[in-house]
Amino acid sequence: MFVITLTYAVPVEEIDALMADHLEWLDRHYAAGTLLASGRRVPRTGGVILARAADRAALDAVLAEDPFARAGAAAYDVVEFAPTRTAPGLEGLLPMA
Repeated sequence: MFVITLTYAVPVEEIDALMADHLEWLDRHYAAGTLLASGRRVPRTGGVILARAADRAALDAVLAEDPFARAGAAAYDVVEFAPTRTAPGLEGLLPMA
């Protein structure tokens, strides 16, 4: 599992111009099961994504497709972690035993 933080590298007006394409990218990867949660940072300086992928290389390939990445509009920080406990209802985030 991965936690990705995006930090905008351009003015928010440039981010807004890319937003429709970014949302389509999110939709594709939610449908594929790679993305689990996402949203804006507060204050609006970037975003946060919770994702799962086979490995870091697979995740990097997905992130490289993001219109924000292709335009150089955001920097990505990725933290991999292995969840061992969850709140009730989120057990699906745990690895299969």
